Amino acid sequence: MYARDNAAGATAGQQPPTGAQVDTAVTALKMLADPTRLRLLWQLREGEHDVGTLAAAVGAARPAVSQHLAKLLLAGLVATRRDGRRVLYRARGGHVRRLVTEVLYAADHQLTGAPEHD
Repeated sequence: MYARDNAAGATAGQQPPTGAQVDTAVTALKMLADPTRLRLLWQLREGEHDVGTLAAAVGAARPAVSQHLAKLLLAGLVATRRDGRRVLYRARGGHVRRLVTEVLYAADHQLTGAPEHD
């Protein structure tokens, strides 16, 4: 997995992950393991949405969507912005957007038998 065995000569991207990095990644992946939360993040990849819009898009009740968004916020996967009385949610950064996109594209390849690629 890592290009070099000699840790002293390796760059930061080649070092094994720290315990804190692994713990944070596991928390993020656990959050993505819920179908509603994954659908919410798919919607949030392209921009900001309020709870009502997201509830309609994923077919879930507003209170349930609010609870899922609170968990995603605590996990650092979404960010918020106030617009008057509304709270707008968005995916937090390119890493989160790419992670959601890639995991769903990988699932599509597995389901359709499409060839793997890098």
